[in-house]
Amino acid sequence: MAHISYSSLKDWVFCAFYHKLTRIDKIDGFTGNEFTAFGTTIHSACEKILLNEDIDESYFIQEFSKNIESLSDVEIREDLVNDMRTQGNQIIPEIKDALDDYFGEYEVVAIEQELGEPIDNHEDYQFNGYIDAIVKTPDGKYHIFDWKTCSWGWDAQKRSDAITTYQLTLYKYFYSVKMNIDPKKIETHFALLKRTAKKDRVEFFRVTSGPRKTQNALKLLEKALYNIKSQRYIKNRLSCKKCVFRHSEQCP
Repeated sequence: MAHISYSSLKDWVFCAFYHKLTRIDKIDGFTGNEFTAFGTTIHSACEKILLNEDIDESYFIQEFSKNIESLSDVEIREDLVNDMRTQGNQIIPEIKDALDDYFGEYEVVAIEQELGEPIDNHEDYQFNGYIDAIVKTPDGKYHIFDWKTCSWGWDAQKRSDAITTYQLTLYKYFYSVKMNIDPKKIETHFALLKRTAKKDRVEFFRVTSGPRKTQNALKLLEKALYNIKSQRYIKNRLSCKKCVFRHSEQCP
């Protein structure tokens, strides 16, 4: 069955033609760099901590090295990689304490929860995705959260950006459908893992995902699917400066 994910929706918002090149024509766009390798490694460490598995400094160093080595076609900045090795091992000891301080008592419900849910009015499409983590607190509420690596943190504009926060809104909606849970019992959060911060390197904050926001996120999803299925691949010229296909043979 055809599917759409949050990341492909985000690509479509960035530029419908970019979405066509990467998601339909399967042409490689952005393939990763030191920052994505760092994020992948930290995510893996977070999963192990949630599962109460013991990890030491060698874990991050070894896994990060593997992820760096996988970037075969990328020019690696060794000074940045060296800084990241230190930064990763500064973040990891703070993760468990940040979880405990933020949620208090909790039980882990799922890690990397898979979604593959039907989309209303689009029987030939489903919404795919993986929720980083879900915990449940004694008040009966489920808490969906997504780990995000960053430099020093997010400003107010980033924290409230609609497209960014729609990730959690859509995860909440489709998880509630999948598990038949009242959306009022589900809350959403981001967990920032801050590389260059001097303190509070792990920060959780709540993101509101009420009925109106859910409706807006689903409307955007509906609009994207309508255009994708209609093969309307209009270029977003405002995104050209940030696009890897700028002035290329795929997008002259």
